[in-house]
Amino acid sequence: MGQKHLVGEGCILRNMIEGGNLSSFILWGPPGVGKTTLAHIIAETLDREFFTLSAVTAGVKDVREIIDKAKSNSIFRRNAPVLFIDEIHRFNKAQQDALLGAVEAGTIVLIGATTENPSFEVITPLLSRCQVFVLKSLEVSDLEVLLSRAIHEDELLKTKNIDLKETEALFRYSSGDGRKLLNVLEIVVDAQSGKDTIVIDNETVTACIQQNMAIYDKGGEMHYDIISAFIKSVRGSDPNAAVYYLARMLSGGEDPLFIARRLCILAAEDIGLANPNALLLANACFDIVNKIGMPEARIPLSECTIYLASSPKSNSAYMAIAAALDAASKTQTASVPLYLRNAPTKLMEDLGYADGYKYAHDFPGHFVDLEFMPEGLQGTVFYEPGDNRHENALRSYLEQCWGKYYKKDQKG
Repeated sequence: MGQKHLVGEGCILRNMIEGGNLSSFILWGPPGVGKTTLAHIIAETLDREFFTLSAVTAGVKDVREIIDKAKSNSIFRRNAPVLFIDEIHRFNKAQQDALLGAVEAGTIVLIGATTENPSFEVITPLLSRCQVFVLKSLEVSDLEVLLSRAIHEDELLKTKNIDLKETEALFRYSSGDGRKLLNVLEIVVDAQSGKDTIVIDNETVTACIQQNMAIYDKGGEMHYDIISAFIKSVRGSDPNAAVYYLARMLSGGEDPLFIARRLCILAAEDIGLANPNALLLANACFDIVNKIGMPEARIPLSECTIYLASSPKSNSAYMAIAAALDAASKTQTASVPLYLRNAPTKLMEDLGYADGYKYAHDFPGHFVDLEFMPEGLQGTVFYEPGDNRHENALRSYLEQCWGKYYKKDQKG
């Protein structure tokens, strides 16, 4: 259903299928829009042997076994088989590396499916060997066709008397996800089993969903609500709420690396220089989660979440770069002072480059009062230390060095 920009008449993927010249590609799109179905259709239409792996459960050994099987069977067939890897973004670097040779040699045609941006989740050598096709959420017209097919063609549903009165709630909870639409439909029908007539309207659908379904959706509105609550709980120093929302995301199937990335951002943006160790721990957490995966990854994620939520907070680094970027955008032509420039040639030295520069380590306390800003920005303060133990020490040092800019007892 849908995806006319790819499989409609004259469109790129349709042309590839009809021409029979299949190359490796990655299908990137939200859940429930037909990525797996499309891979099956392509393999069946072109009469290709079809192997499938889930990146959640498969390892390098499984990949190599399929590649070896494809090589050994190559003398009996003309076209390379299709290897479909669902959730390819969950493959680590070693697993993706194992695919490179076979994709390059044409031993297999790789079709990967991902809900995450391949630019960040797929290694560059593999990405360069694959086209990327972007799939879109299903439109209401697509969902209407799916719903009609399910009611009138499904072996079980077509035997029931279904009174379809309203669809707004069905489509709202589906959020452009065909799989979710069918799941919601099943819940609503099951909730009215034994009745002569099954009524589908907004009130019934909403009641059934609230009673029977955990509606965390890593591709929909609930995803953004939960991650927002998670971020704000860590920022608000509530470790209990933070670990609760962490559990909501993990139980809902959220990618643990997505959570780990958010923790790295939180450590820099909201804790920052109040506790520089927070960023080190968050980075270590990301590395560990990438190495071990779920379910064990829940433990370092919990540790890091609690640590960040319980840490003192400061957004001074975030505010400093925001202010500096704003100033930089307005002063792109501001010249670097000559004495701060490098002078690698005699001509540049004669022009005064580096002349007057004072080497800080030659002065007491390894500090020299020298203007480092370009003309027009002298004395500008971008970094205002936060009011916490670590940054109060930084403020004292900056007051000692730059008392003309940092006033004593002035809190940022």
